[in-house]
Amino acid sequence: MSKDDLQRSILEKLNKLIASDKKLHNVHLLIHSEKLNLHWPMAVGETDGSAAHPRQPYHTASVGKTFTAVLLAILVEKGLVKFDDPIVRYLPEDITKNLHNFKGKDYTNDIQIHHLLSHTSGLPDFYEDKPKQGKRLLQEILDNPSRSWTPQETIQWTKEHLTPRFQPGKLVHYTDTGYNLLGLIIENITLKPYHEVLHEHLFNPLQMKHSYLSHYSQPAIKSEYPVANIYMDNLIIKVDDYQSFNSFYSGGQTVCTLEDQLLFMKALVNHQIIQKETLDTMMQWNKMRIGMDYGYGLMRMRFIPFTQKYIGWGHLGASGTCMLYFPHSDLYVIGAFNQTAYQSKGMTFIFFNVVRKLVKYAEREGIPSGSNRN
Repeated sequence: MSKDDLQRSILEKLNKLIASDKKLHNVHLLIHSEKLNLHWPMAVGETDGSAAHPRQPYHTASVGKTFTAVLLAILVEKGLVKFDDPIVRYLPEDITKNLHNFKGKDYTNDIQIHHLLSHTSGLPDFYEDKPKQGKRLLQEILDNPSRSWTPQETIQWTKEHLTPRFQPGKLVHYTDTGYNLLGLIIENITLKPYHEVLHEHLFNPLQMKHSYLSHYSQPAIKSEYPVANIYMDNLIIKVDDYQSFNSFYSGGQTVCTLEDQLLFMKALVNHQIIQKETLDTMMQWNKMRIGMDYGYGLMRMRFIPFTQKYIGWGHLGASGTCMLYFPHSDLYVIGAFNQTAYQSKGMTFIFFNVVRKLVKYAEREGIPSGSNRN
């Protein structure tokens, strides 16, 4: 099968997927590899009657955590903070008071920056964790879309309704609360709002002209295409109209295009944003679940155990978003299924129909494997 045939096959399968699943309304996918000499931007489906387009912006969900982690890494390289600094050094007392009480002991002073980055702080997650009484905060967000949430309010809600999971550094528990704390830490170090730091250090220098933090900033160039809708099963969410979505903040509220994320990932892979040594530090992996490890704002996907050619790193998001790099094939896969039911199903599709087939194509064509990158 030629490269053109492979591209057509992927596009056909995406169209069949849309046609066969009433819950799936639009998919955006960018496949890029300089080693394989390919650049395939794709989009299928629609938003409010308008056909999906590869240049259409969409909500990246937790892919935004990588932006937050890289901002921290930039500040580390500037000597403004250290990964092992205690978080209480950079946060006001009203935030840190009673933040981490576990089994009768306060561990707040033991939480370091890297604990937040790697989800090893033991703090609960306001997004997914269920309180002992009442609704999840996510349900509050969906039930009251006009309500605005500050990151401070999400942290206060966490302290009032949830309990920590373990002592800092002991285990891994994914927590959006921890990433909202990181956003506040970035603000306190830079004395600037988080969204301004995003644009100043990432979006502007990398020419990510269609990227912004929803409800807080605007893109340098407004897209001619509407922001793609997100679907939570059958619930339609128009991202920029859901004011309550500002609660995700530095944990994943960015809106980007496929090409903008490729600019970011290529710069990260090629050590143009942060140094190799810093990126290596961010790749101190802890097992999160089978086939998935977590570093500092980075996920490592191991689709087949002990098989290097199917290992990729980057990040995933709850709405079926991904921003991944596979060193073996020098392959970038960036995309969004924009449906929360596709968080795992989307990655299954990408592995079987994109990564595995392109690895086999490279082997068949005798294209050397491996990369001089991470």
